[in-house]
Amino acid sequence: MALRGLHHLTAICQDLERTTGFYRDVLGLTVVGDAVNDDDPDARHVWFGFGGTARTALVSFLEYPDMPPGQIGVGATHHFAFLVDTAVEQQAWLEYLRECGVECSEIFDRDGFRSIYLRDPDGHIVEIATRGWDFS
Repeated sequence: MALRGLHHLTAICQDLERTTGFYRDVLGLTVVGDAVNDDDPDARHVWFGFGGTARTALVSFLEYPDMPPGQIGVGATHHFAFLVDTAVEQQAWLEYLRECGVECSEIFDRDGFRSIYLRDPDGHIVEIATRGWDFS
């Protein structure tokens, strides 16, 4: 018995059109599902995959337009990270995102990998990290 990886992460957003505009049109993820949520038929649920497939970890969002903003604290998710292969690719992402008007941190050296940070339209912290830290 063993866990094999991350299946998906689900976050809450206020406006799925705005969220889709960011994750699909700016970050290049693919919408692989768009329906009502099985557990809450009043909530729209959009799933994003990588490279047009759902065979890897997914990011999904539930739309709750009237929900108040979240609070940082125990039980909340601090951030989630997307992976790029090289530092050169990460630098290109940084330049591209800034050209798109997305505020980004400088590149941080994490002693084994590098990170940049930004926020999505709802304030979720998103990291773009290079490969590194081989824990095997």
